[in-house]
This record gives sequence, structure tokens and C-alpha cells, in this order.
Amino acid sequence: MPTPEHRTFLLDFEKPLSELETRINQIRDLAQENNVDVSEQIRQLEARAVQLRQEIFSSLSPSQRLQLARHPRRPSTLDYIQSISDEWMELHGDRGGYDDPALVGGIGRLGGRPVVMLGHQKGRDTKDNIARNFGQASPGGYRKALRLMEHADRFGMPILTFIDTPGAWAGFEAEKLGQGEAIAYNLREMFRLDVPIICTVIGEGGSGGALGIGVGDRLLMFEHAVYTVATPEACAAILWRDATRAPQAASALKITAWDLKELGILDHLLPEPVGGAHSDPLAAAANLKEALLQNLETLNQLTPQQRRELRYQKFRNIGVFTERSA
Repeated sequence: MPTPEHRTFLLDFEKPLSELETRINQIRDLAQENNVDVSEQIRQLEARAVQLRQEIFSSLSPSQRLQLARHPRRPSTLDYIQSISDEWMELHGDRGGYDDPALVGGIGRLGGRPVVMLGHQKGRDTKDNIARNFGQASPGGYRKALRLMEHADRFGMPILTFIDTPGAWAGFEAEKLGQGEAIAYNLREMFRLDVPIICTVIGEGGSGGALGIGVGDRLLMFEHAVYTVATPEACAAILWRDATRAPQAASALKITAWDLKELGILDHLLPEPVGGAHSDPLAAAANLKEALLQNLETLNQLTPQQRRELRYQKFRNIGVFTERSA
């Protein structure tokens, strides 16, 4: 997993903090060179840096949270799996002749318990992103995911999915191979599975590409992750024919974890280290593991029939509201 020292990519709202940290390092270096004691000044500046970091990350707009969700150093599905699992073996192929690198999965142990884990996988750089198709899964990826989920159901293993995609691959070849059918089939089949299913949005949850592995008993979401019916850029282009109005669309779409918690869609909001999950991936993974074990403990106390009924009702209730007259 990436270490906290990686500061090679800065978002606009992170630059004041980076400038202050650079200034602190410069003062420290100059003090050492000239043998001057400036420890008190450095402590004051470090305290200011801590305060500034908290101020910045406690008042982010939806569009800024979207930038964090897309951060290239943000921990990926494989990062989390390797960090939280006791054992892990990746499985490949959809048994139809294709192995999609944008959607990965396999068998592992979590807290000593066998589980099936799968999710979208983005790349770290341009070359890796091209190989992973920027986390946009093909029909073969969703069929591979369903194969793994059916395997889990057959052997009584809980299913853990990790969502991080701008959406399913929308290319001509994907449509030719049945993208819509593959996602729709997954939606239907996930409702009938007997084993516990926990879905976690670890970064960007976009449209049907996210829903293709997003039907579960519990929906977990990191503090700075987003979950949306369409990207704000696409929404702005459709509604106003102007993609530059994406920040306005991000606010209107209610894409943040806090929004979804208020709407009753999110079951468990996962806190991130101050600065985002990429600033301390191990701490973020520890929060995720604890939440998964807690929710698994609760779900294992229910019968398969109870889980299926609650899963069905959970999704039936999404979007229901009461209209009141003035």
C-alpha cells in the first residue's frame, strides 16, 4: 500500500497546507545548518499545520470530496484486501474466455473466517490505468464477479465487495458483448444469494457500474467517497450542456457519504484519517476491517431468508418519501 510519505500529487485545496509544511521543513533545515534553536517556532507552525489540515478537510464541498475519491494515491481494492485479509488468493476468468483486469476478486480469510472479496481496480499511473481500463469493468468483469459470488453462496462464504469506478465500460465492444444484460443479471442474482453481502464504496461509486456489485445487506462508505447515478461532469453536460458546471451538479446530486447517510441509503459511514485515506492507508484499512467484522457478526445472526427479505426491503425503500402539503 502507498505510504504516508507520498505527496507527489496535490489537489488545489491541499496547496496551502503543502506550502506551510514546506516552509516548516525549510526553517528546520536552516536552523540545523546554522545551529540555531527554533524549536518553539517550529512547534507553533506544526500546530498551525494540524489546525489548517482539520479546517480544510472538515469543510469540503461535494466536488472537493469527489476529487479526493479520485485521488491517484487513494487505496484501491487490492490495497485493502491485502491489508485486511489473513490469507488471499486471486481467482481469474469469467469461464467465457475473458479475464477483466478492471474487476478483481478471489478467496481470503477475514478474522479467520473464509470470505469471497471482489471489487473494481483502478491503476496507479497512466500505463496501469490503461491496463485496468480506469476501473471501468466490461461484461466479462461482471460475469466473473457473479461466478465468484455463486461460488461463495455454494460454500457458505460471506461476500465483500469494494466499489471504486466512474461507471461500467461504455464502449461499443462492451455493448456488443452485453454490458446492460450482465449488470442487470447481477442485480437480480445478488438478491437471491443466501450468504451475507457487504458492499463498501472505497472511492468513486458511479452508476450501473457500481450497482453491478452493489446489491447487499449492508452499504458501507468511506467519509470522502462518493456514490452517484452519473458523474457530475456527465450530469452537467446532459442538463446544461456545460461540463464546467460539474461542481453545481455534484451538490445537486447528493453524492457524498453524509448525504446518503441522511437519506437512509448508507448503513455505516467509515471515518478517514485527516487528509484522506491516502494520507494514512493503514489506518483507513483498520477502520474498514473493524466495520466489516462488526457487520458480519450482526448478519451471521440472521437466517438466509431473513437476510434476503431485509435486502429486498432495503432497496425497495430507497427513494421513498412522504410529501406534505404546505
